[in-house]
Amino acid sequence: MYKILVVDDEKMIRELIKKYATFEGHEVYEACDGMEAIERCKEDTFDVIIMDVMMPELDGFSACSEIRKFSDTPVIMLSARGEEYDRIHGFEIGVDDYVIKPFSPKELMMRVQAIMKRREGQEKSMMNKNVVKFDTLIVDFDARQVSIDGKNIEMTPKEYELFFYMVKNRGIALSRESLISNVWGYDYYGDDRTLDTHIKLLRKSLGDYASRIVTLRGVGYRFEEK
Repeated sequence: MYKILVVDDEKMIRELIKKYATFEGHEVYEACDGMEAIERCKEDTFDVIIMDVMMPELDGFSACSEIRKFSDTPVIMLSARGEEYDRIHGFEIGVDDYVIKPFSPKELMMRVQAIMKRREGQEKSMMNKNVVKFDTLIVDFDARQVSIDGKNIEMTPKEYELFFYMVKNRGIALSRESLISNVWGYDYYGDDRTLDTHIKLLRKSLGDYASRIVTLRGVGYRFEEK
């Protein structure tokens, strides 16, 4: 069962998709325009988004671009236009699939299944490769790489070591002493403000994900999974 967000200004289209998706056991939520879709995605997480292109307030392409700034949820775009330019533009902004209206609800559900099967395979592959993912933040321990929105983040060697240690121990309160001893070594006698400086640099490198590094007053730091 998948959690699906259906975004279309036509109530009949939303009801048609919901009917077929519910029949197949999926949980369906609705939004009537791009602005509402963005707000829903900020408040909740979905497995797949099915979204129309032409909508009031904010069109599907613009809504997808905004959603991609904080989420990599697969998007299937619906459109009455099938021009190559539209399809290419959609793929460039992060659309996963493109369905032309009028469409077969059964085929649409098959495309949902295909996207989720491919995504689940990618996640299994990441686990096998010692990779962890937090929305669009990907940490590849073996390749010693950190990327956000598909772009590699440059860090100093110590930043990598500190960040990797925190990610591997995500959700755990890490004392300043444990961080210093595990990253700088048990025989480190330098100023512990070095840790604070590196945390500050890490937060700068992580941009929108900086808030995942939480300061625990009087204790140390913790990396939040969500």
